[in-house]
Amino acid sequence: MAGHSKWANIKHRKERSDKKKGKIYSRAMKEIISAIRQAGPDPKTNNKLRLAIQKAKDVNVPNEVIDRNIKKAASPDQQ
Repeated sequence: MAGHSKWANIKHRKERSDKKKGKIYSRAMKEIISAIRQAGPDPKTNNKLRLAIQKAKDVNVPNEVIDRNIKKAASPDQQ
């Protein structure tokens, strides 16, 4: 049984899945930030932002992450 620890295998699988998830989250956040820079931080008036938020929710990005990135992109020092 040497060389194949259960926990080492779990670690490697988790790293792979976390990397995939990170790429998906990153792509969704870039879309949100781009939409905010183009037309403002209000999803009611910014259709591109509303769609980007919906796409992020479709790929299970947590609301906390979405809100944090909206606030970050809408802050004056980011413009």
